[in-house]
Amino acid sequence: MKKIEAIVRKSKFQDVREALHEADIDFLSWWDVKGQGDAKQGLVFRGIAYDINAIDRTFISFVVRNQNLEKSINAILKAAYTGESGDGRIFVYDVDQAIRIRTGDSGEESLYNKKK
Repeated sequence: MKKIEAIVRKSKFQDVREALHEADIDFLSWWDVKGQGDAKQGLVFRGIAYDINAIDRTFISFVVRNQNLEKSINAILKAAYTGESGDGRIFVYDVDQAIRIRTGDSGEESLYNKKK
C-alpha cells in the first residue's frame, strides 16, 4: 500500500478530485493550505508594496493499493497541470499497515469494501 500526498493549485482541486474519481479513487482527505515556493512575487497597490508569496493551495492525502498507484499519480499529473511554475508536488510513501476500525479488516481489505 502507498500513501499519496499532493499539493495542487486551489483552482485545480476540483479537476484533480474528478480525475481521481474517474480512476476509481473515491476516498481522500484534503485541506486548504498556504505555501511558498521558489518564485518571489510582489504587488504594489496604491503605492504600498505587498508580499504575496503565500499562495493558496490544496493538500490532498489518500492511501491506495499498489496496483492503483500509477493511475492515481497520472490522474493528478494530468488534472493539475498548467505548465506554469507552481503546479504543485506529489509525494509517495510506503504504508506498513492499515486497519479499518469498524470491522477490524487489515491490509488492503481495510481500504475498500470486500468484493462479493
